[in-house]
Amino acid sequence: LLTPIVDFFDRLLRDRLGVKRAGLMRCLSILVTWLLALGLVYLLFSILIPELVASVSLLFSNLESYYRTIYTWVTQLVEDNPYISERVLTLVRDYYNELVDWVKNTVIPGAQVAIVAVTGGVLSVLVFAKDLLVGIVVSVYILARKETFGLHTRKLLYSLVSAPHYERALRATREADRIFSGFVRGKLLDSLIIGILCFIVCSILKCPFTPIIAVFVGVTNVIPIFGPFLGAIPSAFLILLVSPRQCLYFIIFIIALQQFDGNILGPKILGETVGISSFWIVVAILVGGGFGGVLGMFLGVPVFACLQVLVKYLVDRRLRRRNMPTEAYCYVNRDRESQPPEQQS
Repeated sequence: LLTPIVDFFDRLLRDRLGVKRAGLMRCLSILVTWLLALGLVYLLFSILIPELVASVSLLFSNLESYYRTIYTWVTQLVEDNPYISERVLTLVRDYYNELVDWVKNTVIPGAQVAIVAVTGGVLSVLVFAKDLLVGIVVSVYILARKETFGLHTRKLLYSLVSAPHYERALRATREADRIFSGFVRGKLLDSLIIGILCFIVCSILKCPFTPIIAVFVGVTNVIPIFGPFLGAIPSAFLILLVSPRQCLYFIIFIIALQQFDGNILGPKILGETVGISSFWIVVAILVGGGFGGVLGMFLGVPVFACLQVLVKYLVDRRLRRRNMPTEAYCYVNRDRESQPPEQQS
């Protein structure tokens, strides 16, 4: 995430300010990069955390009124639809035992784990602070010596494989880096912009729980296709408990925001980084989510993009060896052309 910023300041110091010493230039670039990153994080949290605390406090203070609202809706629905009430009672009877088992086997052990985590909260904070400090130190070393690490890796690779395999490995590494780094950085930037836009517009519309909603929409936006719905549905429900009219405004705004993101902002930031069709994006999200949850849904798209590039390279190389075209349109009706005339008729 920080490498493009360091490279930008390297070029700025070398071309505009005339800094010729490589060590001094890299040291200044890393220093300015980390100061900028920490400043942005502090600015974001100084604005967001107080608003989040206020929204969460308001949400918990109004839980009783929200419960009454939902209870009224459900009661009216059951009274107006006797068939639904019978179905509800049947489902309650059917799933009662499963609910009891779930409470015994999942909720109670989870509550015990949560109690242990809360009691050890100070230790967890210290561990997180230690990991953060170690991560900053390691990132400084890697950013300072990334060219040297690259040269040593090339030397090691060349000593293990022949020249053709060495070139193929470098091409594959460059393509994987282009896909992964472009997708991750671009999607995080895109989600940050969407979250900020959501915060601004919801503040103008005076929607309740604006900070929580902006965080929901921004964080879930990192998941392609399904992410906007994952963030918009609970957000719309929270607003519905307070004002149905504002909920309608919010839904209209989210639809417009996602159209803007999908057709203008997303392609502008990501460009052709991924390069796979919408169908394979859906497959990547489903398979990645099955293996790795939310993180798998996020990383499944660049993994599938890398696999697609690899498969295309292998298929095209094999076709060239057989002196056959690599374009897909050349194979339209090719199976009919390869049959004898009597079979075609």
